[in-house]
Amino acid sequence: MNYLTQQLLNAEEINLINKDLEDETQNWEDGIKTAGSHASIVKNNLQLNRNSEISKKYSQLVNKKILSNQLIKSFSIPKRIHGIMFTKSSKNMHYGRHIDNPYMSSGRSDLSFTLSLTNKDSYEGGELIIETLNSEEKFKLNAGQIIIYPSSYLHAVSKVNSGNRLVCVGWIESYVRSIEEREYLFDLDAGARSLLTKHGRSDELDLIFKSYSNLLRVMGD
Repeated sequence: MNYLTQQLLNAEEINLINKDLEDETQNWEDGIKTAGSHASIVKNNLQLNRNSEISKKYSQLVNKKILSNQLIKSFSIPKRIHGIMFTKSSKNMHYGRHIDNPYMSSGRSDLSFTLSLTNKDSYEGGELIIETLNSEEKFKLNAGQIIIYPSSYLHAVSKVNSGNRLVCVGWIESYVRSIEEREYLFDLDAGARSLLTKHGRSDELDLIFKSYSNLLRVMGD
């Protein structure tokens, strides 16, 4: 499966976000509001109004943190991060099996991400389920961890049995649409950076970085 998990937020950032979200009582609304025609049938959660000051404030923080993370940038090759919102799932809430819309008003969805704001042992159920052609994997993350995966995968959030599942979700429009091509570029970039760390700059390494840059020109939008 082509996905990446990474610690994105530190403890101070998590505490600040959770405190403000806990104090926010006016701007939570039915998650169906932003669901597509198919997803609206299976979506049962709450989301924070994107126009609220808290949502705007922390959406900017998440955007900044993603763009400053070198591993995430190498994996996703982000052109635009968009559609960021904060969602809450309490007891008996879930989000059934669905596919994300390929084009949204905010941009194209090449990659989807879920950033956990609660520790995985603070609620029961609520696993993120991601399907590929031959497999199905379940994920529960600790606070501050993010998972990024192709938006073309079917996915779901299982029913929360107790506690509250609080996450930030959003989408990435990549300069490179193809899953396979992003993987090739990610491996090439990771290998080149590892060689640079171990052995320093060389003429041979310059050729590898040249090839990476020129492949990105060919493969990218």
